[in-house]
Amino acid sequence: QVQLVESGGGLVQPGGSLRLSCAASGSILSINTMAWYRQVPGNQRELVALITSGGSTNYADSVKGRFSISRDNAKKTVYLQMSSLKPEDTAVYYCNALIRERATWTERNYWGQGTQVTVSS
Repeated sequence: QVQLVESGGGLVQPGGSLRLSCAASGSILSINTMAWYRQVPGNQRELVALITSGGSTNYADSVKGRFSISRDNAKKTVYLQMSSLKPEDTAVYYCNALIRERATWTERNYWGQGTQVTVSS
């Protein structure tokens, strides 16, 4: 059973920083692209940042220059360093990963349970 478990969300003042982590566990053969999405109630889930297995990254225009995505392949973990946070960054942040399972060699898209990030004074 493959799982993604997120941590690091919370309440932060505007201009502050937070670091989100997402660790994959279970019967994993390989992990392809890993990403962070966010969702505000009533809105669609939107891509925040992604990182490929080779380390290439892509960011939403709204977070470029403020957020940084990275991964530790040995730990099967992806990180999102968020700086200069704004109230409009408030959302539930979800981890996403394309994972090939060891038992079946099937590649599937997995989601974490979500972690709340609130930016408010």
